Amino acid sequence: MDPLRRALLLAALCAPAAAPAWAAKGYPERPVHLIVPFPPGGTVDFVARQVAAQLGTGLATQVIVENLPGAGGVIATTRVARSAPDGYTLLFTTPNHTINPALVARLPFDTEKDLAPVSLVAQIPELLVANSDQPFKDFAGFVAYAKAHPGQLNYGSAGNGTLPHVTMELLLQRLGIAVTHVPYKGAAPAMNDLLANQVAVKMDTIATSTQHIRSGRLRPLAIASLQRSPLMPQVPTLAELGLAGYQGILWLGILAPAGTEPAVIARLHTAITGFAQQPAYLKQLQAYGVESVAGDPAAFGRLIHTEIGQWREVVAKSGIKAE
Repeated sequence: MDPLRRALLLAALCAPAAAPAWAAKGYPERPVHLIVPFPPGGTVDFVARQVAAQLGTGLATQVIVENLPGAGGVIATTRVARSAPDGYTLLFTTPNHTINPALVARLPFDTEKDLAPVSLVAQIPELLVANSDQPFKDFAGFVAYAKAHPGQLNYGSAGNGTLPHVTMELLLQRLGIAVTHVPYKGAAPAMNDLLANQVAVKMDTIATSTQHIRSGRLRPLAIASLQRSPLMPQVPTLAELGLAGYQGILWLGILAPAGTEPAVIARLHTAITGFAQQPAYLKQLQAYGVESVAGDPAAFGRLIHTEIGQWREVVAKSGIKAE
């Protein structure tokens, strides 16, 4: 065999197998697997199961939720990135996906090149809350107190490199103030110490803070989204309070292996938009403080690209290390 033919044959053997053009025509013909990088029982798992049920109805097939926790989402993401690009193995992910490139030197996949955005499905804006015994009563008071007492206030998070940690560091960098980070092994112990006034403030969610706000133990300072939440409309956004463009959103979205046919992605996205505003579905999400969204694949891809750069900058400036 001449060298040119040998090189062409080797290239063909090494190239990833592409899904045939006709594959989307009958999609789906068997159950779809939705891989969740978190254990059962949490809010992300709850939303994934609601989405799976609705998506299964829209696709007229079964959508099976598989929980594959570990390594901050890397195990589940690797599984999907290495799966056949046929639309039958999907990833249900969160901002862990965009934070990991800043924390992990060598991921076993390329966060953008090896996965194709399908759609956002939901979001949970973070809420900056303070213990009610703190000497400040609102966001402006918090900033003024922190400036007058640099490093003396502290804040809790669910752990190093978690979304509440990086979003709080982004906030502090934007404000130019120093507040000491106290990492916990999960959100529950961090909340317990916030309620006990062992830490002054915390980035939390409406779902887990509401009862404590109603009881008077916590005070909401600001919500970290561009629009006020319909679940807590009296709380101003950080953008309103002078931080234009600032967001701290626990978004939830679906990704497919790179190379998945555009027609398959379009079929999935159409099914998602079909149930995104159904009243019964919205009611189920709102009970957990979750807002339904259905952004198109291109917009989701832009969000991922923007956040990767944003978190790399935040991590570099703050020196955050993965646990």
